[in-house]
Formats: sequence, structure tokens, C-alpha cells
Amino acid sequence: METKIRKIGNSLGVTLPKQLIDELHLKQGDKITIKKSGSNIELEPIDPDFEEWAEAYRQSNMDYKEVLKELAK
Repeated sequence: METKIRKIGNSLGVTLPKQLIDELHLKQGDKITIKKSGSNIELEPIDPDFEEWAEAYRQSNMDYKEVLKELAK
């Protein structure tokens, strides 16, 4: 898919093709992450439910680090 970089106010932006929006089930207000990978740009939708779960998982790992080490033996 191809799109153009456009001027949006004082910034530059891109519009996503409808086909891509439909395939990824995106809607206005959804958040995405932008990553630079070599000379490429990667856009990835953020799943708020997963983000909440991932943060709880990280916190649990920090809180119970020593217990988890013992259980892993």
C-alpha cells in the first residue's frame, strides 16, 4: 500500500488507506506505536486491555521476584 506524507497544521502526517483500517479494525481515537526499524517505520496498534495486563504482569514480577526464583528451582 502506498500513501503520501501530507502537511497537517504545522506537522506532517500520513493517512491510512481504508483497506488497512478495515483489516486492522482501527477506529478514530485508537492509539498506535511508531518504531524505527533500520530505514523502515513500523506502526502497531495498541490493545489497551493487553497493555493493562502486561503492566500488571511486570509489576507482579517485580513484587514477587524472589518468590518466583525459588519456585523456578
